[in-house]
Amino acid sequence: MLVDFNDLPETSRVWIYQANRSFTLDELEEIEKKIKEFITQWTAHGADLRAGYEIKYKRFITIGLDQGANQATGCSIDASVHFIQELEQAYDVDLMDKMNVSFKQGEFVAYKPLADFKKMAKNRSVSPNTIVFNNLVTNIAEYRINWEIPAKDSWHNRFLN
Repeated sequence: MLVDFNDLPETSRVWIYQANRSFTLDELEEIEKKIKEFITQWTAHGADLRAGYEIKYKRFITIGLDQGANQATGCSIDASVHFIQELEQAYDVDLMDKMNVSFKQGEFVAYKPLADFKKMAKNRSVSPNTIVFNNLVTNIAEYRINWEIPAKDSWHNRFLN
């Protein structure tokens, strides 16, 4: 069951997929349609899942699931991963690689392999105050408070010394 992302409870589980490039406006329109179709039919053992999504910075797809209504199961999580993999193939984009870092450079969102981010931190091209995206958050409350944070307050901090 598709609901507005902002109507989901703070305890809702989230999955964040970061793209290795920005989507075009045409791609965003198509992707939103596909996400809506997927969530509308997304179930766990035949029971509708109450879920929503949002796309930020033309790059991040966040899916939220109200687990108070129905819990995600292995099969339903597999279905969502398969859906994301279909998006990867359809748009020639990487959404599942967790070994990359996105961070803000002024108004822009940069995307770098973790090794490059480490080098940038060593060279002081990124600072403790650089805004990074912590895609490890697990629920909407954390997503709202701890997703866009200074590197010094995230797991990225280990590279800043």
